Amino acid sequence: MEAFSDEETGQAEVQRVAAAELRQFIERIERLEKEKQTIADDIREVISEAKGRGYDTKAMKTILRLRKKDANERLEEEAILDVYMAALGMV
Repeated sequence: MEAFSDEETGQAEVQRVAAAELRQFIERIERLEKEKQTIADDIREVISEAKGRGYDTKAMKTILRLRKKDANERLEEEAILDVYMAALGMV
């Protein structure tokens, strides 16, 4: 048997505060997930528009991926790709 109750030790208050804080984190994440989905939908719409105007969306996605990398990382990736393609007789 405990000498003091949760109320007397303040444990109940700690649990209420932790639950409230946890709820805030969960709700923030849920809002951000909704925003992320909205942004993903917007990106799909822009890609669809570009495709409708005749652009190669696969090439556009590749360019977007490459632009995220710094120049050295991109050059290293291209060099490795060239070596692998040469090894497979693709050049």
